[in-house]
Amino acid sequence: MTSSSPRIIIGETDFTRLTNLAEATARSNSAVADFLMSELDRATVKPDHLVKPTTVKMGSTLTYETDHGEHRTVTLVFPVDADISRGRISILTPIGAALIGLRVGQSINWTAPNGEKHKLTIISANAEQEAFDRAAQ
Repeated sequence: MTSSSPRIIIGETDFTRLTNLAEATARSNSAVADFLMSELDRATVKPDHLVKPTTVKMGSTLTYETDHGEHRTVTLVFPVDADISRGRISILTPIGAALIGLRVGQSINWTAPNGEKHKLTIISANAEQEAFDRAAQ
């Protein structure tokens, strides 16, 4: 994280679930778990109903623009639901952890597993949180 990291907002439910996930995976995937925890530490946590649909949450389908001008549409999911061929990105990846809490128009720098630095900008976000919450139960 740098001082230029954007302000992020996370709902209480996602905050609790993601904190537990990061703590549970800290031994096996420490770099990503540490990055996710640093993102959670700097987040403003709000009641779920106060988090706008244009904020990236677990279960959000979003479109972002890469630093090369490419547009990609993905859904942010828990590891068990990840499937890159279907555009389902795990929160326990560097890009997944970078996406959580961002709002439309915000950009963030992140580092890929190969060490390359990247920047992405959120173009659109559509949260299907209620359906996602029901499916997660």
